[in-house]
Amino acid sequence: MATGIGAASDYYRVRTMRFDTVDSPAFEWRDDVLYRRHEASTPSEDAHFRVEAVALDDDDDVTVLGEFRRAEDAHEALSAASEDLALLTRSEFEERYFPAVL
Repeated sequence: MATGIGAASDYYRVRTMRFDTVDSPAFEWRDDVLYRRHEASTPSEDAHFRVEAVALDDDDDVTVLGEFRRAEDAHEALSAASEDLALLTRSEFEERYFPAVL
């Protein structure tokens, strides 16, 4: 976690990540192009979405803000967290979203 005083957006960014257990490759290799993505398919039963806060000074410092089964729910949570990120101070954002450190 970052230390210091200031706007939360000076210390963190938020993102949505999609996780699934599908074993198919993410890319299809072809000779005429370096690669191309597979066509988007409907979300599998095994997919879930995670909203995360990432420290700007360390991409490995990630805090999970929530996990969701539906993309719509994750995007709503992301919008709310993004709005709070723009409005709150760093300490207010951490108090609201990060678990208590014992």
